[in-house]
Amino acid sequence: MNSKKTILVTGGAGYIGSHTIIELLETTDFKVISADNFSNSSVRTFDRIEKITGKKVINYEVDLCDKISLEKIFENEKNIVGIIHFAAYKSVGESVSDPHKYYHNNINSLLNVLECCLKFNISNFIFSSSCSVYGNISQLPVKEDTPFGKAESPYAFTKQVGEEMIKDYTTAFPQLKAIALRYFNPVGAHISGLIGESPINKANNLVPIITQTAIGKIKEMTVFGSDYPTRDGTCVRDYIHVTDIGTAHIKAMMYLIENKNESNFSIFNLGTGTGVSVLEAISAFEKISGQKLNYTIGEKRPGDVIAIYSNTEKSEKELEWKPQFNLEEMMGTAWKWELEQKKEI
Repeated sequence: MNSKKTILVTGGAGYIGSHTIIELLETTDFKVISADNFSNSSVRTFDRIEKITGKKVINYEVDLCDKISLEKIFENEKNIVGIIHFAAYKSVGESVSDPHKYYHNNINSLLNVLECCLKFNISNFIFSSSCSVYGNISQLPVKEDTPFGKAESPYAFTKQVGEEMIKDYTTAFPQLKAIALRYFNPVGAHISGLIGESPINKANNLVPIITQTAIGKIKEMTVFGSDYPTRDGTCVRDYIHVTDIGTAHIKAMMYLIENKNESNFSIFNLGTGTGVSVLEAISAFEKISGQKLNYTIGEKRPGDVIAIYSNTEKSEKELEWKPQFNLEEMMGTAWKWELEQKKEI
């Protein structure tokens, strides 16, 4: 029986989960296992991880809403010291049209994982949260102590509820330590070009829509709204490279394992601190790729926040984490990944 300390990554075949696994395998001594039922990801992801790292990852094909199946992972793996919980549905638009799917999955799965933390004495828990918890706010950049705004979508509300659940658990059960990482907008792909964002369902995030339009998978992309009160009328976001996000999870896990936390529940923003509009993101892509994008301006999309970007001081100071990739590098790696997928067809 392998006695190596183990990190469980839920949603390990997903976009951020897979990049975090790569960073864990390449920069730590932990054994890494995954739980993913491939509801919006591919089994081939683990072949890609092995190609990059030279290491196989055990994946348990489990729906986290099925508590009995979930518990079998912990019965089988005796040395789990921490959990990084990604597994959740994340499309803002889909959550508006199908709220049941989001409330059922995102909240029930979190509840089951938290119960397993208590039952199997696992102290260190990292939660994949989102800047969407802030809602539409006028005071920018946002800090970790910025109060929640009204959730603009059921997806955002599940992240607000998730954070409150974890805070209540860590208060009631002080053996549990947790961090919520509020991502801004993860983009890009691994520098190898061998793994990136490839949802099984229709792409909903801006950068894969851009690259799929450039390569011809999408005939024409739509920019949703051009009369927002921003510098060019389009929504503003804080884009951050997915590998930088992965590195932050390792910093956060070590922060808990090494007992650097002052309270049992901590929150950190993960962003670059710079707001980029949709049209600016398109322009950056066109510059690095040499491709002219075919896009039109459409109606505003329900659930979209106007503008949001991060204050990064807390994560820089306490986690000693700073993003390494700039916007053009983000776009360049995303395009490299899109071209890699075309070779495989």
